[in-house]
Amino acid sequence: MRQALFTLALAAALPVLAQTQAPTFQIKTLTPETALVAAQAALASCRAQGFQVGVAVVDRSGLTQVFLRDRFAGAHTLQVATDKAWTAASFRTSTLDLANETQAGKPMSGIRNTPRMLAIGGGVVIEGGGSIYGAIGVSGAPGGEADDACAKAGIKAIADKIEF
Repeated sequence: MRQALFTLALAAALPVLAQTQAPTFQIKTLTPETALVAAQAALASCRAQGFQVGVAVVDRSGLTQVFLRDRFAGAHTLQVATDKAWTAASFRTSTLDLANETQAGKPMSGIRNTPRMLAIGGGVVIEGGGSIYGAIGVSGAPGGEADDACAKAGIKAIADKIEF
């Protein structure tokens, strides 16, 4: 009897629950051309400072849209820049902030064991007009803060295109 009443109540509630959730949603993504402009600007910013880097731009799901590697950037920059961008997109926060929040002894330190997760500066979320478009990751400058500054230069180059 109790089971039947529960089933009846659930059946009556389903139409109301279904109406509270939209059946579809829309997302905004960067065009490949805009992602390329961001990557080129980040690369140029680092190059102007004498740094040879790799730059990755990923969509909001962490899938690579663009990767650029300067001619003398280390072989590791391909994986590291991509993983920094993936981390920023996945956790929806900069990798520099994650580096601080996931240090040993902090409550979130365990997420450093997540595959591909890199808690070092250089991965920055690309957002504008209330939407997250993806992230940019830079690897190869001397330190996470320098990588981060180059990534932000890449975002600055496209800010007028994504801010509404």
